[in-house]
Amino acid sequence: MPDLVRTPDPDLAAASGAAPPARIDGLLARAREGWDRLTAPEAYAAVADGALLVDTRTDAQRARTGELPGALVIDRTVLEWRLDPTSPVRIPEADARPRVVVVCRQGYSSSLAARSLRDLGLDATDVVDGVEGWLAAGLPLVEGPADVRE
Repeated sequence: MPDLVRTPDPDLAAASGAAPPARIDGLLARAREGWDRLTAPEAYAAVADGALLVDTRTDAQRARTGELPGALVIDRTVLEWRLDPTSPVRIPEADARPRVVVVCRQGYSSSLAARSLRDLGLDATDVVDGVEGWLAAGLPLVEGPADVRE
């Protein structure tokens, strides 16, 4: 007898008060398969060992929270083009092909970004809980302008 895959019954879920999982939850879980994410202290240590820290937060988010030491700020809309070592519009750091640690505000969009970079062949990961985890761990921030790469 074939295995049956049971899908959640939306009517049953609504009646029980439980909402069915959002599709993005499944996408995020699949994106995180096959690699280890870093805690904020692990990410800080990886950067000290030569990893490239890439901050994808918006200007407004960075203005509210602060800048991460040594981070390159790369907008999510151009991330793959700037870090793909075969791209004609890559940044110089892409040629060294270091480990890339992506950080966002809470550690969600950075997982999708890291998966995309991994699909390009890069050694990429992201930070669990993002910058909020960085702050909770008491890790440093820096004053001054960010190193923004457009």
